[in-house]
Amino acid sequence: MNSPSPTLAAFPVVGYLQPTDLLICQFRFLIRTIKTVAAFAPKVDPLISRCQLGDKTAFRELFHRHRGDVGRIVQRMLGPVPEVEDIIQDVFIQVYRTLQDFQGNSKFSTWLYRVAVNTVLMHRRAQQSRPVLVAESTRPVPNDRLEPDEEAARRERIRAFYAVLDRLPEKKRTVFILHEIEGMNPKEIASLVHAPALTVRTRLFYARRDILRMMQQEPALASLASELLGSDDDQPSSEEES
Repeated sequence: MNSPSPTLAAFPVVGYLQPTDLLICQFRFLIRTIKTVAAFAPKVDPLISRCQLGDKTAFRELFHRHRGDVGRIVQRMLGPVPEVEDIIQDVFIQVYRTLQDFQGNSKFSTWLYRVAVNTVLMHRRAQQSRPVLVAESTRPVPNDRLEPDEEAARRERIRAFYAVLDRLPEKKRTVFILHEIEGMNPKEIASLVHAPALTVRTRLFYARRDILRMMQQEPALASLASELLGSDDDQPSSEEES
């Protein structure tokens, strides 16, 4: 009598299953395994896949699709500084250089935010030797509904708020902008700044506290402090302020 094949021998004989039944069980098991693996496999946007293959037309499309999002995060982190467009270009240069590293294990938007945040932080570190003068380049979007005095007051509030943000330490400023302005949760921010979510929450608590104190000292912002920061029941963790 021939010995059973290694493949069939790998499956235990249950009851009185015939070899044909065992083959069917084996096939169904294989299909279920394939489906399970496929369900958890990273899914990469075809446009990104084309970019990773060096398709320049695809990369131009990627640029136009995400340029607005990148521009928003850059401007909100830095304020309306003259070099915003240059920094946006730097972000996409970095995207082009490192896109091969994107494996689809997270959303592309999350990966892109990380590149943008890191690029902005590198720019800020390079500019530490000079103060950021927000008023130099503040060009608010015109609003025909406002009277001249109201428009001037609005511009002053914008200038004062960015000046307050610029006085925050880098780590606090980053988490505050990502959470309060970009609407990201602590877990999402943690993946961008390479810190535990608990640390992010702690930095956010102290950022709010510091901003509120500074705003209360700014004539243009004192009356808006409570409205802008809102009420928050978050409490800092027992770890050090960082």
